[in-house]
Amino acid sequence: MIDASVPQSARVWNYWMGGKDYYPADKAVADQILETNPHVLEIARAARDFLRRAITRLVHEHGVRQFLCVGSELPTAQDVHVIAQAAAPESRVVYVADDPLVLAHARALLVGTAEGATGYVGADIRETGRIVREAARTLDLSRPVALVLAGVLAHVTDDGEARALVAGLMAALAPGSLLVVSDDTDVVHPEEMDAMVRQWNASGGSPRVNRTPERLAAFFEGLELLEPGVVSCPRWRPDPTEVGSANDVDEHCGVGRKP
Repeated sequence: MIDASVPQSARVWNYWMGGKDYYPADKAVADQILETNPHVLEIARAARDFLRRAITRLVHEHGVRQFLCVGSELPTAQDVHVIAQAAAPESRVVYVADDPLVLAHARALLVGTAEGATGYVGADIRETGRIVREAARTLDLSRPVALVLAGVLAHVTDDGEARALVAGLMAALAPGSLLVVSDDTDVVHPEEMDAMVRQWNASGGSPRVNRTPERLAAFFEGLELLEPGVVSCPRWRPDPTEVGSANDVDEHCGVGRKP
């Protein structure tokens, strides 16, 4: 059941990106945050552009054909299955979300190619066993999978718990699998980013935290961190033809490979 009185990250993101799938509570907190932190739209676009580049490179350069996206946002034209299957139609993608509105939209709108497959799991990131079991209905976990954690780890505020969840999910994946992480930081505009977190946490939504790039890098322990490492999203292998921000933003990212 959807509680429209409590803001949810996916719906707030949808509002910022010009979508229509949000409630008054989402709009209210989104507008408050935007007033306090005018950089948030640039951050959101940089995160979206990084994900597009990362998925495309994983398909072309690493031969990845399977993606597990935990903490999915509302469907858009930039969804992982759209990007992956445009590059390799046989790609298989599973989305995981705990927001009923996201799942309802996913089932209705996320239609993949005939050659590939698209699946959905209703679960919280903390339900790692359930995620793995249900993802295995669509994905072949004996072959490499790209685990995509875009903007979700901020909602696991304890670093130890967050690292354990990442490690648990990666442990279930085959050698050659990759971890894709992007999340908020507080190193470019720390005052605005810290104010944003305070506003969000006061709203009653799922608590979140900003992390430094060094704390994000800890999620790649035991993995081969691909160049250029953990960096601000616009600096991760920028596409010279891409129209976007060249400035550092408080959204850092990285990709690591399981030996």
